[in-house]
Amino acid sequence: MAGERGPRVSVSAIGEKKHPRRAVARCSDHDAPTAEETPLPPSVADTPPEDKSPAEWAYQRIILYIQNFEEQLDNEHEVAMGFTGSDAGVLRIEGIGYFDPDIVTFYGTDLTGTKTQLVQHVSQLNVILRAMPREKGEDEPYRIGFRLAADLERDAGATPGEE
Repeated sequence: MAGERGPRVSVSAIGEKKHPRRAVARCSDHDAPTAEETPLPPSVADTPPEDKSPAEWAYQRIILYIQNFEEQLDNEHEVAMGFTGSDAGVLRIEGIGYFDPDIVTFYGTDLTGTKTQLVQHVSQLNVILRAMPREKGEDEPYRIGFRLAADLERDAGATPGEE
């Protein structure tokens, strides 16, 4: 119709000299910053991507996406991960790891409470983050993003599995 405009599209690109290029395009006035718009923590930014294995680089970015997703949830929901391209279902995330050069692992429980672990090659990595109603009887929602991000900071410069 005359005089009407389509959705507002905003594009921001971030790419400093030693930091990876990032971009996001949005068709809404969503206020919350995305993981692409959030500054990288020093533990991630201090080592250029070309000096990381594909597994380490995927591991670090997935943690940042989980943390950003959780920041947008209300107290009635927790982050869960769905896996595309398979019938693995949904995983309540309790941990994430990697094994150089190319394996990323997710630990947790499925919707029935069964212990679950997914081991995935980085070339096959496709996940969907979902808001899952938190379990009844829990006082607080289970938030893993901040714990995982703290592990990134604590382990900066260390090789996983070494103390």
